[in-house]
Amino acid sequence: MATLHPFRAVRPRPEHLEEIASVPYDVVSTDEARDLADGKPRSFLHVARPEIDLDPGVDVHDDAVYEQGAANLREFVEADYTETDEPSVYVYRLIMDGREQTGIFGCVSVAEYDGDTIVKHEETRPAKEDDRTRHILTQRAHAEPVMLTYRDQEAIHSLVDRVQKTEPLYDFEAEDGVQHTIWKVAGAEGLVDAFREVEHLYIADGHHRCKAASRAAAQLREADDEALDETPGYEMFPAVIFPMSNMHIMAYNRLVYDLPESPADFLNWLDEQFEVERDIDDPVPSMKGVICLYLDGAWHRMALPPSKGVRVVDQLDVARLSEYVLEPHLDITDPRRDPNIDFVGGIRGTDELEQRVDSGEADLAVSMYPTSIEELVAVSDEGSLMPPKSTWFEPKLRSGLLVHDFADDVPEDAPVVPTE
Repeated sequence: MATLHPFRAVRPRPEHLEEIASVPYDVVSTDEARDLADGKPRSFLHVARPEIDLDPGVDVHDDAVYEQGAANLREFVEADYTETDEPSVYVYRLIMDGREQTGIFGCVSVAEYDGDTIVKHEETRPAKEDDRTRHILTQRAHAEPVMLTYRDQEAIHSLVDRVQKTEPLYDFEAEDGVQHTIWKVAGAEGLVDAFREVEHLYIADGHHRCKAASRAAAQLREADDEALDETPGYEMFPAVIFPMSNMHIMAYNRLVYDLPESPADFLNWLDEQFEVERDIDDPVPSMKGVICLYLDGAWHRMALPPSKGVRVVDQLDVARLSEYVLEPHLDITDPRRDPNIDFVGGIRGTDELEQRVDSGEADLAVSMYPTSIEELVAVSDEGSLMPPKSTWFEPKLRSGLLVHDFADDVPEDAPVVPTE
């Protein structure tokens, strides 16, 4: 069963909130982060992407980057933040285009991640693990929450609804038009008890941050020889936990840079194998099993055959695209590492797909139908891993709103460099 941990959140002073709140570190490149934070010294990107404060020639994995992030966080905490007196949990609501998504902001257990109460569906990359682990070890904090989901529980819904009738702690509209509202829960015992009835939590977004929290905890645990009455902060990490019914997944589209033949010949091959409806007006698939392809200045539509595999993961559209097109004809057998394929989040729309093909950057764009949250959970339950870049969640959580600072729980000589 799942454990919800109240935590002492370090949070912005209200007058600085909108200046601080930023997009998550992993949805922008270094250059994009530098542009977004330009002229905004309080932007949390200075903590999540500290390389933006260094010379552009400095490698993003240089020691100076991690040291800068730690220094920036401490400066923020001292100047612009206040700390909650007692451990608390929070309710966090996002409204995007009139659609609400409301979850519980608290901490979850490293032990439950390691023991698969928190269920994974994605393979993590060691280099990215190392990077996030080092940020945690150096900053002595979990700067950004992960996004988890759970099967709806009426008892939790009722408690969350009650909290939303109280005065919010924060309420603001970000520059992208998404409304963010946070309530502090007065008396977290009810939600803590209710989550004991939740069998599993599922990672929606943040696999590398979860793994990094686990690795950092293992190192700090080994270095900590003091017996503590309470669970040390490094044994938990922050998450916003949403019911499945609230989750909104957008498509994760594909680009292929180089086709092995002319676009016309490739389209003819597809037509022979699967039957293609050519020159369509709507580039967005209307149902599961259908993809739209852009090449040679026009959109086309085709249905993907059912997979020959028997697992839930085999029937995902992204898996079927690989099985019938990417692997046999384009020799893209490892989309995670193959330089001939790229991925574009659905929030960017199909115009970007067209632009990147029309500019000559890529030969082919594929507009996908979104993976459903039910598919994600079913894949997780069967113990499979999703193909890379299968889900794009919107709206995104804002960073810098509630920081899990556990510096007081860490020995002074604890490591700052991750080990295997």
